[in-house]
Amino acid sequence: MKYANFPGTDVKASRLGFGCMRLPTLPDGSVDRPEAIRMIRGAIDAGVTYVDTAYGYHGGESEKVVGEALKDGYRERVTLTTKLPLWKVEKTADMENLLDEQLGRLQTDHVDFYLAHAVNGERFDAVCALGLLEFMDEMQKKGKIRYPGFSFHDDAETFKRVVDSYPWKLAQVQMNILDENNQATMRGIEYAASKGIGIVIMEPLRGGALTRNVPREVEALYAAMPEKRSPAEWAFRYLYDRPEIITILSGMSEKAQVEDNLRIFDHAEPGCANEAEKQLFQKVRATYEARVKVGCTGCEYCQPCPQGVKIPRTFRAYDNAAVFDTFERFYTDYLKDPTAANCVECGLCESQCPQHISIRQWLKDIHAEAMAYQASKK
Repeated sequence: MKYANFPGTDVKASRLGFGCMRLPTLPDGSVDRPEAIRMIRGAIDAGVTYVDTAYGYHGGESEKVVGEALKDGYRERVTLTTKLPLWKVEKTADMENLLDEQLGRLQTDHVDFYLAHAVNGERFDAVCALGLLEFMDEMQKKGKIRYPGFSFHDDAETFKRVVDSYPWKLAQVQMNILDENNQATMRGIEYAASKGIGIVIMEPLRGGALTRNVPREVEALYAAMPEKRSPAEWAFRYLYDRPEIITILSGMSEKAQVEDNLRIFDHAEPGCANEAEKQLFQKVRATYEARVKVGCTGCEYCQPCPQGVKIPRTFRAYDNAAVFDTFERFYTDYLKDPTAANCVECGLCESQCPQHISIRQWLKDIHAEAMAYQASKK
């Protein structure tokens, strides 16, 4: 296992982090606690020192399982991170009350990193007005948290604003081969790192999508490389090559995944990718992007639609299906709420679209495809 230091802290963490959002489950959906505890402890025994959970993971069960797993001396061996559920904060006092509840679940008197969870611009402004940054200061003084951080889901401009707002020690962002120019962006990561903020990566495999239904064109690119690696290993390698990245989270739900990740991260050195591999990553991204059909960026200038059509949501889901060849799932989900059928072709959306997308035609085509799919199932 390879390790890296969080800037401005005394924390040295494993480059592979155990993400506890996708723990093994039983048929009823609850966490398989004995197996989850075995997996977490097994990963720690093999060198993993970073464990990540959150208030809402597995309906609140994740923190409790982690608390059990870290008994018997395991707590002292890890960097433990959990997150403040900002959507549950209605008044200032809620923040410390929630943290105290989490410490109880985790069976510890402090966490090493405490993150404002799922930050976006609107949510961040709301909780800052309730004293979020002052709360982070106070909890550090009380010893309930060692270092403050945030996890992020918004655009690059908002990311820079949040980075500049406070002396954070950790930023957790979504990044993978496909997201170099999305959300926080790789340039945003570089900026945060330049400010002394340690970077933790979530969704390195896009929720597993980069390992499932891999397009034949992408498979051919991987197969042409002299080093034979799985899609998962290539995806991780793209990330751990970057010196700005401290830890990469993997939501492991079975023992085989833990074992494979431990093997992969034996090679997790910054700068490990040669020029041919860096070119491969660019070709893979371009190949995936070429499968995009609509190209909606989700700016939402077309919203609200007077007829209630959920335009960006429909287009993003449709493009995702095109990229990963999951149309059947898209049609099934779309038919639960087929708002494209409400379009009256007024054209207001197209007059506002900076991408000049033929919105009305795409809505008609997508709805027709979904209806044809429904008819084929009868």
